[in-house]
Amino acid sequence: MARSKHTPRRGSTPKATTPPRRKQRLRPNERALKEIRKYQRSTDLLLRKLPFARLVREVQLGFVNREYRWQAAAIIALQEAAEAHLVHLFEDANLCAIHAKRVTIMVRDMQLARRIRGVLRE
Repeated sequence: MARSKHTPRRGSTPKATTPPRRKQRLRPNERALKEIRKYQRSTDLLLRKLPFARLVREVQLGFVNREYRWQAAAIIALQEAAEAHLVHLFEDANLCAIHAKRVTIMVRDMQLARRIRGVLRE
């Protein structure tokens, strides 16, 4: 028996379609706070390992005109220390911004945090 135009084929029955749901909008600063909580929970490194290793080798070439081989554990230890230093510097700069009744870190906050720490300018 031949199919007529009006008989629906298997799987092609029209379904009641619901309108697409709108994406739930986040309140101002909510995404930033979620991101902060996410990074505070995690313990993994924030910088990619390969670009950091290239940076270490480039800085080392600036001191000595000879390329050295680096153990992976040495670069990881250096990255851990560098990231810890940067995180603490940003925390101090954030306190400086809050003291100035601001929520945004500015260059002067970083400079003040370094100055209070006793880090000399280059």
